[in-house]
Amino acid sequence: MSPPSPGQPVQILLVEDSPGDIRLTREVLRDAKIANELHIVGDGEQAMAFLRCEGAYAAVERPDLILLDLNLPRKDGREVLAELKDDPDLHLIPVIVLTTSAVEQDVLRSYDLNAACYITKPIDLDEFVTVVRSIESFWLSIVRLPQP
Repeated sequence: MSPPSPGQPVQILLVEDSPGDIRLTREVLRDAKIANELHIVGDGEQAMAFLRCEGAYAAVERPDLILLDLNLPRKDGREVLAELKDDPDLHLIPVIVLTTSAVEQDVLRSYDLNAACYITKPIDLDEFVTVVRSIESFWLSIVRLPQP
């Protein structure tokens, strides 16, 4: 994973199973000031296959940033985060946990597994849009992402 060259879009992997949240995130990032390419997978197993460039994902670029829901089918986000951070080839990719869970145990476990940040999804539509715009503003404009 290297920071995007000028003119190269930031590669973002959204791991989300809610069609509404996918649609909103896609719409907000489509209008982002920073060029980005959003990749979407709907469960934890697909996320790990994408990150390891396996099967249908053999030709994908490694993401610069991951937006990870915790409550996913097949393999939940907690398991994905643990595997990801335990993998020497993937552990430097920043992971933003973006989930409906406000359970303190999930917050603590995510940070224990080296999540870059933990955001509880707001229920209100306008607040959700504000959160995604804040992610775009901070993570795509201000933060310097790690090189491999």
